[in-house]
Amino acid sequence: MAESNFIDYVKILCRSGKGGAGSAHLHRAKYIPKGGPDGGDGGRGGHIYLKGNRNLWTLIHLKYQRHVFATDGQPGYENQSTGKDGEDRTIEVPCGTAVYDAETGQFLCDVTDDGQVVRLLKGGRGGLGNTHFKSATRQTPRFAQPGEKGIEKAVILELKLLADVGLVGFPTAGKSTLLSVISAAKPKIANYPFTTLEPNLGIVTYRDQQSFVMADIPGIIEGASEGRGLGLRFLRHIERNAVLLFMIPADTDDIAHEYEVLCNELQTFNPDLVDKPRVLAITKCDLADDELIDMLRPGMPDGVPTVFISSVAQKGLTELKDVLWRTINDERNRIPETLTHRDLDDRHREQAEDNFIFDAPDGEPADDDLPTQAQGDGRMIGPDDQEWRDEYWADDYVDENDDFQVVSDPDEA
Repeated sequence: MAESNFIDYVKILCRSGKGGAGSAHLHRAKYIPKGGPDGGDGGRGGHIYLKGNRNLWTLIHLKYQRHVFATDGQPGYENQSTGKDGEDRTIEVPCGTAVYDAETGQFLCDVTDDGQVVRLLKGGRGGLGNTHFKSATRQTPRFAQPGEKGIEKAVILELKLLADVGLVGFPTAGKSTLLSVISAAKPKIANYPFTTLEPNLGIVTYRDQQSFVMADIPGIIEGASEGRGLGLRFLRHIERNAVLLFMIPADTDDIAHEYEVLCNELQTFNPDLVDKPRVLAITKCDLADDELIDMLRPGMPDGVPTVFISSVAQKGLTELKDVLWRTINDERNRIPETLTHRDLDDRHREQAEDNFIFDAPDGEPADDDLPTQAQGDGRMIGPDDQEWRDEYWADDYVDENDDFQVVSDPDEA
């Protein structure tokens, strides 16, 4: 069977550009015997940006583009000419993409809106030319500041689908059937477990004028947190849902027990999911008459709105939509911002991606490769063991923001 095009977890290597070295050039002219220093500043190294794109729904384009490198800034030249800045690199990702450090699993940033731009890695600052270091007591400085090194980091990109309602249930609970009936989505439907192998999204029309998004994920079984079945890898797609719709067939021996099993698996994956609003749908009610449904009602979980439905017979679907719409729009059900800021749990990582080994060229230019104008008297001079403090850098390169700066936000436009 061909590999699916739906990729929601990928590891890539990013590198921002190195700042260009400042020039240690001394001005020479026929009629100016003591021209003095005129070395220009180096250019800034290129940044690495992330940009949300609502037209993307998978990370497959990054699976075959593992290396994202910005270019280095150019060194300064004579006559106080500033070197060219390095070219930035922009990585377009689907909305709902979270970024983690591949080594530690630390949460770095996320992109949730279309057109939102976040700076992932900051390019190195360009070094100052020797003109910045001249003084009354040091009139011919023969050194310049080297450019700041770029940042190289392996990151994990994890896609979490943005939806209003997330479907949770055991295999063959009727999740895909419900999605196909109340939306235009066409998920695979068959009478055997694990028919759904990847998440599906559908737009559900409500009262002709409104709509909400529903996400269907592969079925969960008891012990999924220990790796049984398809495990818990797809549960990341319901972390950002406003409401969780639990679906249990009416012919289940113990509905309350199945509901508790599903809740325990969600809590094992992410304790924050316990506090999410829930709705319980008892499916396949075309197999049960009204008398049997009345017998089942007292055994339903307390405090959870319960709706008896049949997707095939289209029974109870309008009532289900009404309950979901009221729950989605309840002010108490706002998604907490801290939910997406959790570090990546080792249990949720995919070994195939984590074990990927990068074979990338170093890309560091040697001093001999610098243009003659940037070498001053034969070569660039800069004490390698000197730690350049922030006050030695040009004011244009001072950045008071953190590395992961939101450059543009659609909500502020």
